[in-house]
Amino acid sequence: MASTEDLKSALLRAARQNQFLEVVDRDEAERRFRQHLRMAPLGAERIPLAAALGRVLAADVVSQVDVPGFDRSNVDGFAVRADDTAGASGDQPRLLRLNAEVLTPGMQPSAEVAEGTATVVTTGGMVPRGADAVLMVEYSELRDDQSEPSPQQANSGLAGDPGPQIEVHRAIVPGEAIAPAGGDIALGETVLRAGTLLSSREIGVLAAVGLAEVEVWRKPRVAILSTGDELIAPGQKMRPGAVFDSNGAILTAAVEELGGIAVPLGIARDDETEMESLLRKALASDVVLLSGGTSKGAGDLAARVVGRLTDPGIVVHGVALKPGKPICLAVSGGKPVVILPGFPTSAIFTFHEFVAPVIRAFAGMPPERRETVRATLPMRIGSERGRTEYVMVSLVEREDSSLHPSRPTTGLPGTPSVAAYPISKGSGAVTSFGQADGFFSIPAQAEMLPAGSEVEVSIIGARHRPADLVFIGSHCAGLDALIGKLSAEGFKVKALNVGSTAGLAAAKRGECDVAGIHLMDPASGEYNRPFVSEDLELVPGYRRMQGIVFRPGDARFEGRSAEEAITALKSEPDSAVNPCVMVNRNAGSGTRILIDRVLGGARPPGYSRQARSHNAVAAAVAQGLADWGVAARSVARPYGLGFLPLQAEQYDFVVPKARLAKIPVQRFLALLGDPEMRAALEL
Repeated sequence: MASTEDLKSALLRAARQNQFLEVVDRDEAERRFRQHLRMAPLGAERIPLAAALGRVLAADVVSQVDVPGFDRSNVDGFAVRADDTAGASGDQPRLLRLNAEVLTPGMQPSAEVAEGTATVVTTGGMVPRGADAVLMVEYSELRDDQSEPSPQQANSGLAGDPGPQIEVHRAIVPGEAIAPAGGDIALGETVLRAGTLLSSREIGVLAAVGLAEVEVWRKPRVAILSTGDELIAPGQKMRPGAVFDSNGAILTAAVEELGGIAVPLGIARDDETEMESLLRKALASDVVLLSGGTSKGAGDLAARVVGRLTDPGIVVHGVALKPGKPICLAVSGGKPVVILPGFPTSAIFTFHEFVAPVIRAFAGMPPERRETVRATLPMRIGSERGRTEYVMVSLVEREDSSLHPSRPTTGLPGTPSVAAYPISKGSGAVTSFGQADGFFSIPAQAEMLPAGSEVEVSIIGARHRPADLVFIGSHCAGLDALIGKLSAEGFKVKALNVGSTAGLAAAKRGECDVAGIHLMDPASGEYNRPFVSEDLELVPGYRRMQGIVFRPGDARFEGRSAEEAITALKSEPDSAVNPCVMVNRNAGSGTRILIDRVLGGARPPGYSRQARSHNAVAAAVAQGLADWGVAARSVARPYGLGFLPLQAEQYDFVVPKARLAKIPVQRFLALLGDPEMRAALEL
């Protein structure tokens, strides 16, 4: 057991915050990092053509052959002399004698096409000497009788037994239906340039010019090491205080997407010797990525271990960014060594900002060109002065818009027709980057952007098709079930859980197809209808029960009604030794309005802590972070919580009338009216 002095020393070490060397802005960090790197491909290698998909050409490809290598027929028909068809028509056909061979692909002709003759040729067959056109079989008719020879046959000495003949019903011109030798690719022609990313189309070209191997840039090998005692590998049993290592999986996939070879090294514990050993192993690769262990604090060892590298070693530790301030950039012997922040959103964002361009350059790929879209913020957003903040957003189209860059609305010229909803889950969230369509920056000196601000959103990755159906509003497990059914039918659905009030406002602005709401009018006690304007259609949803969730066995709730429990909570003195702590809901949500009504102005301990969904409330109570909260009955059972019914409420949907005729909206309404689905939704 540790002594009191040992414990005191450990606490003092943990309290020290001296890790950051110097916080610099993003551009200065990039400059310092890249000045020690050679932003160029690492070297070329020859690989089989079958393995070339997704690789980058290291040299121009010059064809050593003609493609096609011979005059090739483009149709099934007859190789002829065009002059022999002059004047031919259905009423006055010309007769040609057939030569005694049939030219199929791969067969070399043995007979010349003389005047008054023709040779049968199929698509892809070699055109014989003497022929300068191919007559489609549709423009001919076979004759196998002993007809008198045609004038051209008589003139050419073919007046004997003519044998099989064809009637030519249409005149053709020289070159018709023939692909000439070298007409597609000529000998000596450059067919692909260095730097070309090879897709199936380019691989087809390489095969057409006869290449079995191709010279490409070598893929950079990227070592990936996650750090921290709190990490466990996916698939292992969860333990209290642990988190699954998502960064390792995210970074491995991101490296492969960029054309690198990921070298996963697993998880390094917070042990200096182990981490140093793994770092030496990682330096055998071209790039080294660590995640975690870069923030201030004695428990973060990665920065100290990397700090021992030289030539030149650490060049940046701390960038004035949010998310991503703790990033550590180092170079050793021309190899980038980067410690990404441990939080997933921070890690993947800083990876794409600082590391992805390096991997692309090492792999011979061109710099990424980011598309931007002008958008409007539908809500106010605060920021921390002194750091450039990057805000992940989900984009939704307004009425009569199409997510095209800088397309103005039809109503106000120059006003963006896209709304950018911030995904405010924090840098520790795994889903923020994955759910975002893009991001915009808030300048370091700005403290907030007001609602209605115009922002320039950088699109993340390739532009995907817009959602067929956009839900904005209150979260509900029943809505999740409806969305699941629609997704299974092939509809692309986007759902933003922002609360009833914000969802209703989004519907009024034409930013969504459907908004889920449960708002009670205090004056009448009626749900939802009093809040719906004339341009919105109220669609009846379903009833659900809201109530108090608590851990089973808590005597403050067990065996009581919700009203009795609330009364006791309101009368609890502020000086209670063991206060009963609540977890609240976000302002503007229907549940928050219900909570404020039943509390009647009381502010129990925990009132200021806000959760954004019913599941988040249940999780906080189940984990002991709070003792009670208000949530839908549907979340109590999965979390093993007790439930005291508080109020049945109506969860309805509002649809902008201008969007009612949309096929996805109609399908949603039909699904909502399905008897089996309605029975399942009555929670």
